[in-house]
Amino acid sequence: MSAMNIVCLDLEGVLVPEIWIAFAKESGIPELKRTTRDEPDYDKLMKWRLGILKEHGLGLKEIQETIAKIDPMPGAKEFLDALREVTQVIIISDTFTQFAAPLMKKLGYPTIFCNTLEVAESGEITGFKMRCEQSKLSTVKALQSVGFETIASGDSFNDLGMIKASKAGFLFRSTEQIKKDFPEYPAFEEYDELLAAIKAVL
Repeated sequence: MSAMNIVCLDLEGVLVPEIWIAFAKESGIPELKRTTRDEPDYDKLMKWRLGILKEHGLGLKEIQETIAKIDPMPGAKEFLDALREVTQVIIISDTFTQFAAPLMKKLGYPTIFCNTLEVAESGEITGFKMRCEQSKLSTVKALQSVGFETIASGDSFNDLGMIKASKAGFLFRSTEQIKKDFPEYPAFEEYDELLAAIKAVL
């Protein structure tokens, strides 16, 4: 076990189902199914989502009620536990503290770096505050700058930066298009395969 490695994982699509897709089903608003798999520009995607929420009079409370019903993907907690026995793990997500908190409890409180929503007293989500530009890539570079080697895995366009910048990167349950466009990154569907691949480069 090398103390110098940190594994950086995406959250949605990798450890838990996509929150916005779950909310789209629950609220009956199909447009909210768009994710970073469809729209690489996260800023554009979020502004568009907030517009739809406003239009339908929906706020944080409604989304949190949906999140309360979401469970991690089968095997995700066991995978995380096994991984944390051999190395340090940080979840780097473009989601928001207000969304992630209940899910972190179900995953055994791993470390997560994410963003924050701006919420009015009425519960309306008025905006969002990104922790930094290109948060996943910036975080990986910052970890490298203090002596860590990173290994990264994710499923979407916004994970490619941290995957490319790491000493090893893996796609997990990604889209056929992303797998086709980035054949240089091994793509896995099962946690035991991903765990074995990460352990092999530790």
